[in-house]
Amino acid sequence: MLLEPLDTPERVHFAETIIGARAGLRGVLERVEQVAPTEAPVLILGETGSGKEVIARAIHARSRRHQGPLVRVNCGAIAPELVDSELFGHERGSFTGAVNARRGWFERANGGTLFLDEVGELSLAAQVRLLRVLQDGTLERVGAERPTHVDVRIVAATHRDLGAMVERGAFREDLWYRVHVFPIRLPALRDRIDDIGALAAHFAARAGDRIRGAPISPTDDDIALLRAYPWPGNVRELAAVVERAAILGDAHRLDVRGALGALSAPRAQGDGGAFADRALDAVASSAETAPLDRAAVDRARPRSALPASSAPSTSISDDDGHFPTLDEAQAAHIARALERTRGRIEGPDGAAALLGINPHTLRGRMRKLGVDWARFRDLSAAE
Repeated sequence: MLLEPLDTPERVHFAETIIGARAGLRGVLERVEQVAPTEAPVLILGETGSGKEVIARAIHARSRRHQGPLVRVNCGAIAPELVDSELFGHERGSFTGAVNARRGWFERANGGTLFLDEVGELSLAAQVRLLRVLQDGTLERVGAERPTHVDVRIVAATHRDLGAMVERGAFREDLWYRVHVFPIRLPALRDRIDDIGALAAHFAARAGDRIRGAPISPTDDDIALLRAYPWPGNVRELAAVVERAAILGDAHRLDVRGALGALSAPRAQGDGGAFADRALDAVASSAETAPLDRAAVDRARPRSALPASSAPSTSISDDDGHFPTLDEAQAAHIARALERTRGRIEGPDGAAALLGINPHTLRGRMRKLGVDWARFRDLSAAE
């Protein structure tokens, strides 16, 4: 089966269904095009809220199974004692309460695609039974005497580091090889800043239609504020913030500053907009984001939030005259935080809390900047 060129009407329609397909997600969509026509298992990796289910649906839609069912199972929501019944089904009378026979999720997805969301949450016992189905395509309902054959393609997803889980024995290595045939890694929203404008416009139009029957459009100042925020909750959080902004703006405009300021309520005291202000301050020194319209950011910030003391220091250069790059300055600042917290990243006494950012964000920046947290723990252990 040949894939259409990127500029065919079919491909254009497919790209337009996923915002960012021509920018931040272009590489992801290219991998979707490669693997969708095959029967290979796919593992989608990405942070919570980054859009893993959207990519799973895209794979199914482009596969030979597109006319079959796409069944989504949240593995983290299944009680351990119900895993067998939920995944594989049960016969009538097989246990107390089984008043009728029931098909499990595998049988319901027969002829189509089974999307195992958060597969890393499955217990080791459930992983063993899942592996058998993946190996020979057969399963046994609870209480059944004969095996049942199923024809299902597996697309799994997780926000966890399954490789690390394999090393510490929390995830079976043989199952890892089965689901990790073709991995697709989704970038975090903070790593695809150029898509925020289009995403915000989409969510604003949808919120306006839902609230008052007419779309809303974000302004340049709205986009500047949204681009400045680190988005620990990714696209899902962006959708919630835009809808909150639409409600605060009475569905005639977006009150983005108010929506972002509301996020600071459980995390900080004082100014309700402190969280939004921290986002604006952080973006100016972050090497991971695209350049912003500085004038638009300053217009979005009230004058009271721009004290004279906030002007950048001119004494940043070293004694030898070297002027640090943004990456160097950020790496040094993170290193000082890790030194103070003795290498601890998470928790109230961790470096992430000290720096005022999400632990996932901090780890991503440390990987990019080459900051090794372990050496700070080694130093503390030696004391």
